[in-house]
Amino acid sequence: MRITMVKKELSDGSPCKKCHEVQERLDKSGQMQLINNVLIAKENDPTSEGSLLADFYNVDKAPFFIVEEEGEETRIFTIYFKLVKEVFNQLPA
Repeated sequence: MRITMVKKELSDGSPCKKCHEVQERLDKSGQMQLINNVLIAKENDPTSEGSLLADFYNVDKAPFFIVEEEGEETRIFTIYFKLVKEVFNQLPA
């Protein structure tokens, strides 16, 4: 399983508030270690990696998570708690 987190960076260079809050939850819970890659969607750069993925997956919320599993369809999560319930809580202990 591969999980990519896409965070938004505002035009002034600061992280979006919700992205910062979710990052803190991931860090505090130890779930950040389950994230394989973190990309940035820069508000003022539509060619940034995160922005391109947001366009590709037609996502307009940040942060969002891309969950890829071999042999499975890619899943997109825009809600942290749904990611926890459907992905993190399903992982073997």
